[in-house]
Amino acid sequence: MLTGLRCLVLGAGGFIGTNLCRALLAKGAAVRGYGRNRQHPAALDGVTWTTAAFSDRAALARALDGADMVFHLIGGGVPESSNRDPEADLLASVPDTLHLLDLCRASEVRRLIFLSSGGTVYGVPTIPGPILESAPTNPISAYGVSRLAIEKYLGLYRHLHGLDSVILRVANPYGPFQDPHRRQGVVAAMAHRALTGAPLEIWGAGDVVRDFIHIDDVTTAILAVLEYQGPQRVFNVGGGVGRSVASIADDIERLMGRPLPRLHRPSRPADVPINVLDIGLISSETGWRPQTAWADGLAATLAWQATAANLPFSLPPR
Repeated sequence: MLTGLRCLVLGAGGFIGTNLCRALLAKGAAVRGYGRNRQHPAALDGVTWTTAAFSDRAALARALDGADMVFHLIGGGVPESSNRDPEADLLASVPDTLHLLDLCRASEVRRLIFLSSGGTVYGVPTIPGPILESAPTNPISAYGVSRLAIEKYLGLYRHLHGLDSVILRVANPYGPFQDPHRRQGVVAAMAHRALTGAPLEIWGAGDVVRDFIHIDDVTTAILAVLEYQGPQRVFNVGGGVGRSVASIADDIERLMGRPLPRLHRPSRPADVPINVLDIGLISSETGWRPQTAWADGLAATLAWQATAANLPFSLPPR
């Protein structure tokens, strides 16, 4: 239990933030949420909320006052759009993060946990097999560069000021409360399209391979590093299994119990061909491992998307 722990979640109104707030509350923590909006306000009952932009320094300082743990979930744009305006992506996250780090120093925050991007910071893998934390980091999107820059600044502040932080390089999360209309989150987008009868949108041939992890497993990974006292400060968080975009469409089709039309669009320059994370380090250091089976998580995601959009859905008989 985390009774009495004072937590500030930045970006609390989004997909990961909503799920994290709920997990922290369930463990007894006192949770403050911070962000410009809440996609699902009713799901955040019990969270003390501040509506403000990340760039609002006065509001951020007030929200941070007295916090023991800070969870930094605020990002710039998305990988695809970030390359169209790299400066905007940089300015949307890095300068305000530096101000956050200074505030954390002044407020004597015990630990800052930053959710980086396991899907973008590594770039195109240079060796076969799952990617270790020690692999080269050569992002091919401005979004990945910004995530990596924040990681480096966290390391600098640890060195210069002793600000404790842990970085989680999260793969591709999916599950409840994910917005299907963003240009990020292929599982949510495909699930919604399948339920509404729209063709499944596939960029390229569908052979891009990604590592998917259910959001419940992401939140348990975050909780696992709250009080971690070992030497490591960067962890991959993923399912450890690669799945092609085309195979996801196949799996959704099986769960829907009928053929689903597909719409192929040109491949995107920001998409690396394969990204599968090695999760051995966080497993050995904390004992964490993902618990949600892919088939179960995908079925539950379809059911949640159907309920959220008031659409009919039932699993076909096995």
